[in-house]
Amino acid sequence: MAERLHVVLARAGVASRRQAEKLIRDGRVMVNGQVVLKPGTQVVWGQDAIRVNNRLVCRLEPRVTIVLNKPKGVLTTCRDPRGRRTTGELVRGIKARIFPVGRLDYHTEGLLILTNDGELAQRLQHPRYGIPKTYQTKVKGLLSAKTVQHLRSGVMLDGSRTAAAQVRKIGTTGKNTWLEMTIKEGRNRQIRRMCSAVGHPVLKLKRIRYGPMRLRNLKPGFYREVRPAEMEKLRKYVA
Repeated sequence: MAERLHVVLARAGVASRRQAEKLIRDGRVMVNGQVVLKPGTQVVWGQDAIRVNNRLVCRLEPRVTIVLNKPKGVLTTCRDPRGRRTTGELVRGIKARIFPVGRLDYHTEGLLILTNDGELAQRLQHPRYGIPKTYQTKVKGLLSAKTVQHLRSGVMLDGSRTAAAQVRKIGTTGKNTWLEMTIKEGRNRQIRRMCSAVGHPVLKLKRIRYGPMRLRNLKPGFYREVRPAEMEKLRKYVA
């Protein structure tokens, strides 16, 4: 699979993506014997000969993709200057430099994909691929059928209506309601804002599915590597 040159250099451990871009623009990178000045040049590892400062780049960091069950009260980032707990701390056992695909806010728990595969991450996040994400949420109050339909057909956020969503009641607890919601957009804090917009603020929120990947029985704070058969399915899903 073709990838952008600066991404390949970063995965090979030559430099960070930003530093790799500078190396390329400075004329210090060659592909198949020719100096390349555009970081976005498409190359295929194993087929194209890539040199940096005339030295052959011969080691590529293996691709790693994991599923983490992010607990509530954890930031989706590698480190936090305020000392709060981060997802980076939860995946210290992974030697590869993986990064989260999208985000789950501080108070949201559940399925988070982390990878060092830039192309896969880009496709999972880009709006044009419309990858569905499923959440279970406990909201304040008892929802009428009309309100559920309102959520399904879309609510106004930031001057535009959200795309159609799949919404169904899965239970009630006294004066509150559990919903399962599937959306294909990635607006900031979208589920929370949608529910607040119809008068039923979110009390708990958990993501249980991202595309074909499911959380299943993975415990909070734990992760597992995506198996080869799952990776094949995931790649076909975003192809």
